[in-house]
Amino acid sequence: MKILIIESIVLCFVFALSVYILSRDPIKTLYNYPPNIQERVKSLEQYKGLVPTQEKKISTKLIASLVIVLVFSLIIRYINGCTSFKDAFINSFILWTIVNVFDALVMDVIWFCHDPYFVIKGTEDMVDDYHDYWFHIKQSMIGEVIALFVCMLVGFVVHFVLK
Repeated sequence: MKILIIESIVLCFVFALSVYILSRDPIKTLYNYPPNIQERVKSLEQYKGLVPTQEKKISTKLIASLVIVLVFSLIIRYINGCTSFKDAFINSFILWTIVNVFDALVMDVIWFCHDPYFVIKGTEDMVDDYHDYWFHIKQSMIGEVIALFVCMLVGFVVHFVLK
């Protein structure tokens, strides 16, 4: 349990740092914004050609998922000592859920929704959309469904590759 707590704190810190680094250019993370803000930004002339394509969004998320599978597999196998699919799946799902809740509540609801840095020029009047907490909670729920698949992959990697 102690290792899980330490891992959770470290992963939340690494996640927050990576989000901070990636968010230095909010347009590159536009698909993490509520839909109305995305549509407004896409319609603004000043952002033509700067908004990532849907294909870029999907490829970025796939690459991130593969990196997560690799990192979680190594942590779960060599730090937690798990060798079975079940133990690896459960441990990785717990870690994912902790980081996911941290992301939704701390990173999104507390930080993103209230930090003027994330307000994209041309959308300043969309205060209600920036404060759409439910959007972030729904995204978190979707993240939990994605976790099922990612954590199954972690279980397979730990059980069949790293054993």
